Formats: sequence, structure tokens, C-alpha cells
Amino acid sequence: MTPLTPLSPSASATEMVQVVLPNDANPLGFILGGTVMHLIDIAGAIACFRHARQRVVTVAVDGLQFLHSIKVGDLIILSAHVTATFRTSMEVEVRVMSEQTLTGKRTLTSHAYLTFVAIDADGRRVAVPALVLESDEERQRAEQARVRRDARLTARAHLAELEAELDA
Repeated sequence: MTPLTPLSPSASATEMVQVVLPNDANPLGFILGGTVMHLIDIAGAIACFRHARQRVVTVAVDGLQFLHSIKVGDLIILSAHVTATFRTSMEVEVRVMSEQTLTGKRTLTSHAYLTFVAIDADGRRVAVPALVLESDEERQRAEQARVRRDARLTARAHLAELEAELDA
């Protein structure tokens, strides 16, 4: 097996833009939270696919925040990039902005961290390339990702204990 070539976060950089249409919205004329979550998942998956060049599946969403609403007619802009890699998993940061079409004014509306795992055609986990951290900001983001990962793994172990108690 050939070694995986490490990549920088910029190699995974992804931007998606679309207009918010009435079928994306609630009766008040604002985009549905579920639609935003769907788009966040897609943007994150594309960034992770660009990094790993493997099939990827979502395993966790951390810290999803809805800060401001987005109106019908505005643009929704999603920016994503890989912040950290582990053996078979990657964390990706996704930022969501709205842009008023007539003024160009942009507002941060949502933010989330997602974890994806790379898999082969049979659904088995596969290794992902390392992340080349070139700046202090990238190193700080990767360290923060490790802290989030540790907390997520602790919470997952606790859930497994609860599940075992229920099965007993």
C-alpha cells in the first residue's frame, strides 16, 4: 500500500452558494433549520471527500449554532475545510453566511463542526491523509478539534454504557 500524501486545509476548501427559495422556507419566510443542516452536511462531506478522496460518512455534529435567520431571496453561502485528521476520521468546520442579494451585506448565520469517517466499498474504515498544519491558527484549530474529539469519545463511551444497562 502506498503512503498517503499529507494535505493542507486549503486542499479541502469548499464553498457552496445557492438562493433561498420559498420551498426551502417556513411560513414566516425564513429557511428551515433542517435545510441548513442538510446543506452543512453536504458541504462538510465535500470538504472531507476532497481531503481523503474516499467515500465518507457523517458520524457526529458538534456545536451547531443558529445565530441569525436567512430570508427567502437571500443567498446562503457555506464554507468548509478540514481542521484535523485522525487515523480514519476527519473534523471539518462549516461556516454559513447569508448574503442580501440587493446590498451584498453578509452575516454569519450558522457554524458547526462535523466528523466524518472514510470508508471503503464494503463500509470498512480506511486511513485518511494527515493534515499539514502550516500556521499557528491551523495548529490551534487542530488542537481544539482534538479536545472536541476527546469529549465526543467520552460521551460515546457513556452512551455505550447506558445502552449496555438497557440491554441487560
